[in-house]
Amino acid sequence: MQKSAPASTKFSSPRIPSNGIPGHPRQDSGNGDAFSVDEKAKCRGTKRKRSGVEKKHDDGIPEQLDFFIGDARPSASSEKRAMDKRKENVTRRLDVQGAQSTNPVIPDLGEEERRRILKKHKLKITILGDASVLQDSHHDKPTRTLSATVEKKARSQISPRPLTSFTQLRSKYGISRRLAENLDAQGYTKPTEVQIGSLPLLLGTDEDRGLRSRRDQRSKAKSRADIDLLTIAPTGSGKTLGFMIHVLHELLESRQAQRKPKPDERPENRVQALIIAPTHELADQIVNEGRKLASCTGIKIAGLRKGMKLHPDLIGFKDGDSLKGADDDTSGGTTKDFLVKADIVVSTPLLLLHAISAKQSGAAPLPDVRFLILDEADVLLDPLFREQTLGIWTACNNASLRTSLWSATIGSSIESLAQTFIFERRRKLGLMSSSVSRNYIVRLVVGLKDSAIPNVAHRLVYAASEQGKLLALRQLLHPSGAPAADTLSLQPPFLVFTQTISRAIALHSELLYDIPLEAGGSSRVAVLHSDLSDTARSKIMAGFRKGEIWILITTDLLSRGVDFRGMNGVVNYDIPNTGASYVHRVGRTGRQGREGGVAVTLYTKEDVPYVKNVANVVAASERAKEKSVVAGNDGWGLQKWLSDALPNVSKKMKKEMKTRGVESRRATAEALWGKGARKTRISTKSGYDRRLENKKKGTVEGKRKRLAQEEKEEEGSGLGDEEWAGIED
Repeated sequence: MQKSAPASTKFSSPRIPSNGIPGHPRQDSGNGDAFSVDEKAKCRGTKRKRSGVEKKHDDGIPEQLDFFIGDARPSASSEKRAMDKRKENVTRRLDVQGAQSTNPVIPDLGEEERRRILKKHKLKITILGDASVLQDSHHDKPTRTLSATVEKKARSQISPRPLTSFTQLRSKYGISRRLAENLDAQGYTKPTEVQIGSLPLLLGTDEDRGLRSRRDQRSKAKSRADIDLLTIAPTGSGKTLGFMIHVLHELLESRQAQRKPKPDERPENRVQALIIAPTHELADQIVNEGRKLASCTGIKIAGLRKGMKLHPDLIGFKDGDSLKGADDDTSGGTTKDFLVKADIVVSTPLLLLHAISAKQSGAAPLPDVRFLILDEADVLLDPLFREQTLGIWTACNNASLRTSLWSATIGSSIESLAQTFIFERRRKLGLMSSSVSRNYIVRLVVGLKDSAIPNVAHRLVYAASEQGKLLALRQLLHPSGAPAADTLSLQPPFLVFTQTISRAIALHSELLYDIPLEAGGSSRVAVLHSDLSDTARSKIMAGFRKGEIWILITTDLLSRGVDFRGMNGVVNYDIPNTGASYVHRVGRTGRQGREGGVAVTLYTKEDVPYVKNVANVVAASERAKEKSVVAGNDGWGLQKWLSDALPNVSKKMKKEMKTRGVESRRATAEALWGKGARKTRISTKSGYDRRLENKKKGTVEGKRKRLAQEEKEEEGSGLGDEEWAGIED
């Protein structure tokens, strides 16, 4: 999506990496609180005048650390005049939208014109299943037969009416005026490809979706079938905005229909929508983005935290009694549990399952939940989270539940699992024979399926050994000589991905002193992993977004969905386990069409058998580029000779790589191979220095153990002996 540039201030920004890069649009990072306290108070107690518009959102990033604000600043008076002019334009545009909403004048697009527009934006919409084809089927059919029947009988391609402008959301689909104002205040002007295809499917009638048959077209009644949507779109393409607009619009419509007669009586906030994300960082980002769009609408969005419950009958149960195998976020029990009073709840799967479950009765039903959104659905339905996600899905027993799955990579196995579960759930609830409404499963694919975005420059670097990888990374930090004008270079801020937590910590200790003190020193390098507390993780994320941290070393924890402003590149210090993992890692840069992103993948001799997965994704991305980078002089891109020389990866090797990664890099390598694990160690210390360090550590640890043993012996001897009364005469 394209966003309008925010108003600049009178402060000037210092020269830091990636500051003032030409051609980079300002991106929305999704961090910080959505609005200030004064604006929230204004939303609650003041009626908005028609002649004014609220102030633009301020994300709270200091101007001195903002990556994309130039040095030139207008004066205060010119800035005020420009702000007033923008407010007038916004008000005029919203007035036009309001007039169009009552009498919309939108040209009717024919079938051929729809197909032309969808093909131009590389959109493919397919019906995967229709519940009506199974009404005469036997209920005792096996799951595979059921899925095959649906796929065989109901698969067809449709051409919905594309969304060409955000103004059509109000004029055509009737979103509320406040929601339209919030969209404009955030600078959304032009929909992206995923929004062009998904919003008409979620908001429109069957005619807008391309689902009406010739018999239905004779009737003037506007029918609307139930749709469960599977969306596959590149990283950074605006999927969060797509499902958030839909949910907010539906909740506002239902609230308008159930409005109480007393104006001073506020409607009750009860959970009607669940958004599940695999990590806390992504969940917090969705909450922040949703609060910006829901400002002053009365819709409350909450991120689930420890101690929160979604069912009143579960108040009083400790988290430790809810489920077996709780993690750090939910174990230990809490003394105060409280009921969540929000319309939309965003959470990770295990935390949400604990919030609706008790050991005695299992997961409590959630009949009020009408929307279930799985962000990064391929991870949530992977064996790691599958049981938790399906448990939440089963608890949502509302007959009109609408489910949508969103990710950049959804394989055929995940599609079949989701499709089968949707129809099995409908069959168990007795909805298969219902003639009240039709139910479709629709898949939307943007561009090439399971491919990296084409506006990122990819590079595969052979480093031979672990020491070579460390040297290659340092060479990226300190390039020898000035790069040529047409040569791409990696500049901070950027992410560095490793395979395990221990390797991330080791690499962080090696790079601590690679940044000179004049530029900030060790404070510019940080490490983020799941072993850190939520407070520490939030602090590191805030520092990276503000520009205080330039190099962030992490695991695949941050490879999913997290959006950073001005990210210049990604370094895969360890090759990703799958091609899909590479797509998501690289997707942290080049977001929302931003050019100049760089992705560097380092690999050693042990990695050669597994590099083909990454090479295939890079080759597909290179083919998708309209203007590919010439790889002959500077080494960027994928050379054909390298692609031909790499060995193919067998299915067995792919499975082992996905579940275990490169075995020699795992945390247990030291114990398994002993001296052989030295080759996989991230360190530049000599053997002599390492022996001295280990000897010192052993001495300290031995002294600590001896002191503890002596204290224990003294306590034992004191308890077993009586007080000595001296020598008898």
